[in-house]
Order: sequence, then structure tokens, then C-alpha cells
Amino acid sequence: MPDIPQFTRIDLEEVRDRNRAAREIISALAEAMPSVAELWFRVNAALTDTPVLLSEVNRLVAELVKVRRDRANLVAVARAALSAERDAEPDPLYYVRDELRAQGHLPPESRGRR
Repeated sequence: MPDIPQFTRIDLEEVRDRNRAAREIISALAEAMPSVAELWFRVNAALTDTPVLLSEVNRLVAELVKVRRDRANLVAVARAALSAERDAEPDPLYYVRDELRAQGHLPPESRGRR
């Protein structure tokens, strides 16, 4: 069964734009209603978290893409190793070692197949 990514349908750029618009509105309201400027300041402070959260979401999405790619590569390698064993290749685990090395889970090795 293929690993089909299930990303959220949230438009992060739209969230960023709405946040920017809300902060501009709050700034204008704070100027127009200075008697409640402290309240507007608190709302604006809460909105400043949004860009940080968006950056974190973007970082996590990129990390998830990498993890899914690595997982797919490991599945492909496992299949290749099983086929190599079935075909009586002399070192069917070569493919596994090679991919684990490529992903940084094993130290580099200067020689090829065993």
C-alpha cells in the first residue's frame, strides 16, 4: 500500500496575510481609541505568535517530507534485498547497508560490496 501524504488543506500564506491584516486593523484601532490601547496591545501581542507558528509548521512539513522519503527508500531497499536473496546474490544485505549509510545511520565505508 503506497504511503500517500495527508497534508492539511490550510493555506499558510492566507493565514499569514490575515494575521498581517488583523495587526494593521488593531494598530489603527489603538490609534483611534487610545483609552483601550492596552487591550489592543494585548491582542496584538497574541497575534505575534502566528508568524512563529507558521515557521514551525513549515519546518515540520519539510521534516515530514524527508522522513517519508527516507521511509519509502527503506521500503524499496528492503524489497531489493529480498529479491537479491531470492536470486541468491552473494550479499543481499548490501542494499540495506548502502541506504542506511546514505541516510547517515552507518559510518561511511570505502569499499563496495563484501
